Amino acid sequence: MHSCPPEELLGPLNDVERRFAPRLFWYEGDGSLLRRGARVSIVGTREVSEPGRQRTRRLVRFLVERSVTVVSGLAAGVDTAAHTATLALGGRTIAVIGTGLDTAYPSENRALQERIAREHLLVSQFEPGTPVRKGQFPQRNRTMALVSHATIIIEAGDGSGTLSQAWEALRLGRPLFILRSLADDPKLKWPAEVLAYGAIVLAEPEQLLPALPEGDDALADILF
Repeated sequence: MHSCPPEELLGPLNDVERRFAPRLFWYEGDGSLLRRGARVSIVGTREVSEPGRQRTRRLVRFLVERSVTVVSGLAAGVDTAAHTATLALGGRTIAVIGTGLDTAYPSENRALQERIAREHLLVSQFEPGTPVRKGQFPQRNRTMALVSHATIIIEAGDGSGTLSQAWEALRLGRPLFILRSLADDPKLKWPAEVLAYGAIVLAEPEQLLPALPEGDDALADILF
C-alpha cells in the first residue's frame, strides 16, 4: 500500500483540477496506469438491467481492443459489470473506491477488489481504517471523474448517486457521455439537464475517440 499527492500519479493539474482533487491518493497496484494511455469511466446504477449489462460489455470490448483503461467504482451493478468484463477481455482496469483500501464495499466484491489491487490498480482518497459513510461515495465519484479522460453513464434513475459523477465530470471539463437509451427515456428528467450543460448522447462507441488524448503512443492505432 502506498500514498502520495494526486499530482505524483496524474502529473500536473490545472487550477480547477487542483481545487477538486483530494489531498492524497492511497493505492495498491500499478500506479503507472494513471500516467499512461487513455482512461474512461463506465458507471451507472447498482440495479443494472440485462440490456445495461450487454451495453456495458460492448463498450468495454471497444475500449479494451483500443488499449483504453476502464475506470469504475467497484459498486454493485454497472461498476462490477465493467470491471469483470475488462478482466475477462484481458484489459486494464482501475477501481476508485469510496472506502479505505482495507474495506470491501459491497463485501461480495472483496475477491474482485483484491484481484484488481494485485493485477491492476486500486485507488482511494480515504485513509485505511476510515469508517464507511454515505457522503464518501459522491467524493469518490468526483475523484473518478478527475482521473478519467471521459465518463460514460450506462443506466441511472433520477435519484441515482451516479449523477454526482455526471456533474463533476462537466465541472472538470471532462466529456460526459450518456447512452441514447437514457436520452430517449421519457420517464427520466436528468438526461435533458446534463445535455443542456454539454453532455453528449452516445449512439455508437466510435463517438468516444475524439474525447481521448491525442498523441499518446497507446492510442496511435486508433487515432492515426
